[in-house]
Amino acid sequence: MTTSPIAKDDAPGAITWLIGLAVASALWFAIYSHLTEFADAVIAALGLAHGTTIGEAVHFFFYDTPKVLLLLTGIVFLMGIIQTFFSPERTRAMLSGKRVGVGNVLAASLGIVTPFCSCSAVPLFIGFLSAGVPLGVTFSFLISAPMVNEVALVLLFGMFGWKVAALYLGLGLAVAIIAGLVIGRLNMERHLEDWVQVILGGAAPEFQGERLTWVDRFQAGWRHVREIVGKVWPYIIAGIAIGAAIHGYVPEDFMASIMGKDAPWWSLPLAVLIGVPMYTNAAGIIPVVEALIGKGAALGTVLAFMMSVIALSLPEMIILRKVLKIPLIAAFAGVVACGILLVGYVFNLVL
Repeated sequence: MTTSPIAKDDAPGAITWLIGLAVASALWFAIYSHLTEFADAVIAALGLAHGTTIGEAVHFFFYDTPKVLLLLTGIVFLMGIIQTFFSPERTRAMLSGKRVGVGNVLAASLGIVTPFCSCSAVPLFIGFLSAGVPLGVTFSFLISAPMVNEVALVLLFGMFGWKVAALYLGLGLAVAIIAGLVIGRLNMERHLEDWVQVILGGAAPEFQGERLTWVDRFQAGWRHVREIVGKVWPYIIAGIAIGAAIHGYVPEDFMASIMGKDAPWWSLPLAVLIGVPMYTNAAGIIPVVEALIGKGAALGTVLAFMMSVIALSLPEMIILRKVLKIPLIAAFAGVVACGILLVGYVFNLVL
């Protein structure tokens, strides 16, 4: 595909698109920047209060749901436009073979500077897939973004010092990179949902080999939004609703009792299993980590619990179910869980 200037016949349509996109972008940023105020207004209108279980759950739902949907819509639209410049076949070729490892490193590194929770990272994951980025590379990002971001690193540095933060960074990136490589080697693309495989099959037939105008590219982006967001949004709402119901619920006394420094070997896998149904981001779980450490829990076990909460959340799995078939979700969860367990045992051995 080649880029073409806006032809005279297409100029009115392009101007209409540009005006519409300018208005939509301004509205997008206005809504996104006031999500906290919106959620505050909702719980106030319902007569609820911050600090209560129901109040925090409702606030979480009305903050996270529009946030994830806005991210998904914006990213998918941009990826749809980008795909008209770089076909999936070309993108896969650029990141195939010996470059896959480099792609995993770059994707995992990108996760450091994107302070997303696991559900917020899913839109970029879907966007990468739709642009033809290899499956294993996209998983490296999906794992790294919630687990190894600057918010987690700064908070860990502030509470435990640079050695803990640096070790967490190195081991977290290793989990994301190696897990992505393993998933890529398993060749599980057949376990993507059928509608995703259709998108991965290439650009729309009517655009194949044609000289595209910007109107064509904008239309491709909007078609991408209809195809992807239109299928995924019910799963996003369901996943975040479940996450909201259990948001912030961590039985600290029970967790501390099984996560002590002298606890048996199975306490670490148990902590990881307990963390999976919960859902929060790094900023939300760090205070819990600090409380558990203060009650005598082993650092490695606590950090493994933290990783499972933010990288293997149940709401994330529900959202991914619309994109991935169960065998691929199971492989993702299994590979990441093994990496998290290894990180926990290493921390407990060296610290």
